[in-house]
Amino acid sequence: QTCRHLVHFFVTHLHNIRLPSTMKLSLALSAFAAAASSASAFVPHIRPSFGIATELNAERQPIMAGNWKMNPATEEDALALATEFSKLLGDESCAINDFDGCTEVVLFPPFPFISKVKDAVEDIGITVGAQGIFYEEKGAFTGSVSSSMVKSIGCEYILCGHSERRILFKDDDVNINAKVKKVLESGMKPILCIGETKDELDLDITKEVCAMQLSKDLAGVTKEQMADVVIAYEPVWAIGTGLVCEPDAANAMHVYIRECLASMYDDEVAQATRIQYGGSVTPESVDGLMDQPDIDGCLVGGASLFADKFARICNFQKVEE
Repeated sequence: QTCRHLVHFFVTHLHNIRLPSTMKLSLALSAFAAAASSASAFVPHIRPSFGIATELNAERQPIMAGNWKMNPATEEDALALATEFSKLLGDESCAINDFDGCTEVVLFPPFPFISKVKDAVEDIGITVGAQGIFYEEKGAFTGSVSSSMVKSIGCEYILCGHSERRILFKDDDVNINAKVKKVLESGMKPILCIGETKDELDLDITKEVCAMQLSKDLAGVTKEQMADVVIAYEPVWAIGTGLVCEPDAANAMHVYIRECLASMYDDEVAQATRIQYGGSVTPESVDGLMDQPDIDGCLVGGASLFADKFARICNFQKVEE
């Protein structure tokens, strides 16, 4: 109880205290670490079950997604990238509604390029998505787009909770949860991004952070709706840094995420939910990652801006025994 009160104090009042920002961070992380000594301090209704099987579930279709972020600079460049990439895909890729041992591929271009990119890639089964939406349907929200807008131009997936939105644009769990539910209500599929920062990694509270994000961001999402949810585990310290989790360490976090989902829903949801890994995925690292039984795909940033690199990632190869 004391730890919960301490965390509440810092969250509520720390921004009003006249201290150097580095000291504020240190104090807040100390409080966070103290409370995290018990996972129930954050997510009391998540009680991980450690009996979940980790064998690859044949019903989980692999999914590779390319997040172009605020790239490339022009529509012409975007079309050239999409066209070149589509020519390099192997027969292992397939459309969103197909599943015969093939890999689903999704592209997330910037908003102005979505329609043209969709036209360029849809014939070979590549799906497009939007990098975000606002949870209101319409109104005086300058600079925002609604779910109905992106759905009307063919988007099937929406990124929710990406670390850059959380950190740079202060997108909190309340807003992320509202967006996840809005995407589902609109008949599209959210890719919910979760993951720890370097400070949280150093404090050894990765599991607590991810459990808290899952609990808050999926609040009110039903078991039935979870069939349309993809989780992307993206350790923030690995995004754009060139660092990548070792495959076995990444897989262990995916197993833990399934344990949380089993506690929040049941084993059926835990085993059916596709979980991607994201964080400086490269052609050199993808095979080892995708050989892990609980890694169902990758959410790729920088490498997706190079047609040959992203095609190699999508055309991953299982490691030989």
